[in-house]
Amino acid sequence: MSDDAQDPPRSTLDTPNEAPKDATRHGWLNGQLLIAMPQMGDARFEKALVFVCAHDAKGAMGLIVNKAIPDLTLATLLDELLIDHDSDVFGDFPVLVGGPVETTRGFLLHSGEFNGRDTIRVRDDYAVTGTIEALRAAMGKGGPQDKMFALGYAGWGAGQLEDEIRNNAWLVCDARRDLVFGHDQTGKWDKALAFIGINPALFSGESGHA
Repeated sequence: MSDDAQDPPRSTLDTPNEAPKDATRHGWLNGQLLIAMPQMGDARFEKALVFVCAHDAKGAMGLIVNKAIPDLTLATLLDELLIDHDSDVFGDFPVLVGGPVETTRGFLLHSGEFNGRDTIRVRDDYAVTGTIEALRAAMGKGGPQDKMFALGYAGWGAGQLEDEIRNNAWLVCDARRDLVFGHDQTGKWDKALAFIGINPALFSGESGHA
């Protein structure tokens, strides 16, 4: 994956409210989860679970959904942005490390029933909102049922993600809501492996080795 501070690939994120056409048929992984394998050798992605927001011939962009930023809650961030919210709901709501690129840029990944002006549809049941105005709307009474907020993202250039998958750096699995939106950050990686029929104990001694 790339560390360059560049915009996420726009080709699959350009058109709000519309899922990429024929994404699955062309082998794109929009709306899928990537499970990091120990042989990746990159500590930033150790046991990472990445939701793929955009993937096409020009590259890919995703959000890590199982690494919380220590001592930072969504309530604290919303207070700093002067966005009204329910402190009882968001007081212990984590802010996640979305990836190593543009780590001050925020993304709200949420369930598909919310459709704001700046909402980008990933699939029928998942969408991304990335502006303060849309975040303010999403925090209101008409906001999405399920959501997670992340700072930063993971980005890949053209063909890069495909190469990493061929080199066994990632496994792919369907995106279940508990894996994407659940707050059990430390257990998501194990659950994702179990979901595709792999015993996580097989990797217990491999973490950190390239």
